[in-house]
Amino acid sequence: MSERSIANRQHAVERSELGDAFSGLVVRVFRLEGILAAAGDAFAEPAGQSTARWRVLAAVEEEPRSVAQIARAWSLARQSVQRVADLLEQDGLVDYADNPAHRRAKLVRLTADGRRTLQRIQAAQGSWANAAGEEIGRPTLDAANAALDRVIECLPVTER
Repeated sequence: MSERSIANRQHAVERSELGDAFSGLVVRVFRLEGILAAAGDAFAEPAGQSTARWRVLAAVEEEPRSVAQIARAWSLARQSVQRVADLLEQDGLVDYADNPAHRRAKLVRLTADGRRTLQRIQAAQGSWANAAGEEIGRPTLDAANAALDRVIECLPVTER
């Protein structure tokens, strides 16, 4: 399906030229998200994980975080993060610790097995990222990162 046909179907409200340009960006970001999710699943699958589980493990790599903090960091629904965190706990990859800032909101933290699993996924992803970075090039990556930072800065965050 072409980007133009998608854009034509989404014309319920008349868009400006800049609105069309932004909508084109959205379509590309959605396509990229699908590509990245499929790649993430390919990297995580040998470790018995998925992209969703990898995200939660990565979110607590540096320090324990509450489910709500993880959800906000990834712009995900708190309930979906809670479900994934509970499954990771059942598998012994994370555990819950008391949160000094909030009596009921426990902190999710990596276990030793969780850290090893995360490192295994990161090692698989590292080779792919290095090759992609070489192919895309520093100027394009810097420009893309700056552009996406600006878009993120301009858009309101919607609570889930």
